[in-house]
Amino acid sequence: MGLPPPGLWLKRLWVLFQVALHVAIGKVFLMLFPRRVKQNILAMGEKTGMTRNPHFSHENWIPTFFSAQYFWFILKVRWQRLEDMTAQGGLAPNCPVVRLSGERCSIWDFMQGNRPLVLNFGSCTPSFIFKFDQFKRLIEDFGSIADFLIIYIEEAHASDGWAFKNNVDIKNHRNLQDRLRAAHLLLDRSPQCPVVVDTMKNESSSCYAALPERLYVLQEGRILYKGKPGPWNYHPEEVRAVLEKLHS
Repeated sequence: MGLPPPGLWLKRLWVLFQVALHVAIGKVFLMLFPRRVKQNILAMGEKTGMTRNPHFSHENWIPTFFSAQYFWFILKVRWQRLEDMTAQGGLAPNCPVVRLSGERCSIWDFMQGNRPLVLNFGSCTPSFIFKFDQFKRLIEDFGSIADFLIIYIEEAHASDGWAFKNNVDIKNHRNLQDRLRAAHLLLDRSPQCPVVVDTMKNESSSCYAALPERLYVLQEGRILYKGKPGPWNYHPEEVRAVLEKLHS
């Protein structure tokens, strides 16, 4: 791959400034108004269900906000979104992925005729895992009319990155075997659909701007539904509404 075009570099610099300012202001407000900042973060956490997760206290994740690790992760996510190649109604990128057996394939290999294909991008993040049962219910309710695929991408909260306490201890994937081992943890949750992993170039995650988690519905090679990026806007119930409309 060549160097990004000058226009993209300018956008990246602007995003760098925005994220740096956000973190600096956040740090200052956290020191001056800790209770108010905590309330605001908890309000955002309510959107993801993290505040209702009995296995994950807010003390496990709120203190990590505005840290150096937080800065680098948010910057990575914002930069990735600058290269989003998807649009609702547009052609779905046919990115390479890897089955848990190690066999290489592509996203379109999982499309069958005109049946919708639901893509669920994520990793072992608390918000993704907390809503995993909701996703499984989608499969139970709509498996007769749609297909489902989980694409395991890079860790959002790796233990050697922006780590949360009381989270699964998974380091950043150094190679494909690391990613495959991490993805195998999802099998313990009986996903009821195929699980594949992104390549180590993070091709599907980049094309679909999927970090840290995101939902899509494809049909006949096009994007029928494009969910907003998680964790704050990761909503399996929106996929349910799309599938119900197709089924009616």
